[in-house]
Amino acid sequence: MVSSASRPRIGITTYLEPTIWGVWERDASLLPRVYLDAVVAAGGVPLLLPPVGTDPTILDVLDGLIIAGGCDVDPSTYDAAPHPETVDTRPGRDEHEKILIRAALDRDLPLLAICRGLQMLNVTLGGTLQQHLPDVVAHDEHRPSPAIFGTTEVKVEPDTLTGRLFGERASVRCYHHQALDAVAPGLRVTARAGDGTVEAAEVEGHDFALGVQWHPEENPDDLRLFTALIAASRSTA
Repeated sequence: MVSSASRPRIGITTYLEPTIWGVWERDASLLPRVYLDAVVAAGGVPLLLPPVGTDPTILDVLDGLIIAGGCDVDPSTYDAAPHPETVDTRPGRDEHEKILIRAALDRDLPLLAICRGLQMLNVTLGGTLQQHLPDVVAHDEHRPSPAIFGTTEVKVEPDTLTGRLFGERASVRCYHHQALDAVAPGLRVTARAGDGTVEAAEVEGHDFALGVQWHPEENPDDLRLFTALIAASRSTA
């Protein structure tokens, strides 16, 4: 683990997707660079965790963990039938991230779960998801159009880690059509959008186990979540 003078090692879960580069067309483990840049800018060293050969002991050499965003969580993970709009799932990645989330919580390793990551955190702890948010809130503002991020205003609960980082309100970048439904036992909701959508939650009994429904990596001018993760990673080393 890190010394006070070292840069904390932050594991980040990745996609496993059909990919084209140069003359090649193969499955590859990948992650948008904005995650890497955010970790480096906040003072950490990013290490990629592909969803193959999952071994929770990898966390023994990490100082913090990020569960990244991505495709829909498979409804079978929370014993639900698929909605017609739930069409892009990766069950292998779901299982990979469930193993890492449980292991991180068992070790009290600083954990930041982003967008799909918050959903996986909730499902891993026994919660469920709304599979198509527009059915519930009657608008598409959380995912305005393909590859276009929306902006959501969130109200934050006081006396929480989220509140200490953001104050009473925050304006955040979002891109999702699923969200938390039944909140898992032991998971405290710490921020909501104006339409009631859960935007942040924390695992009770842990110093830094926080999930956000938004995409903090998409705003390089606001690294508060990443710098807080790095600080927590240093303090637990």
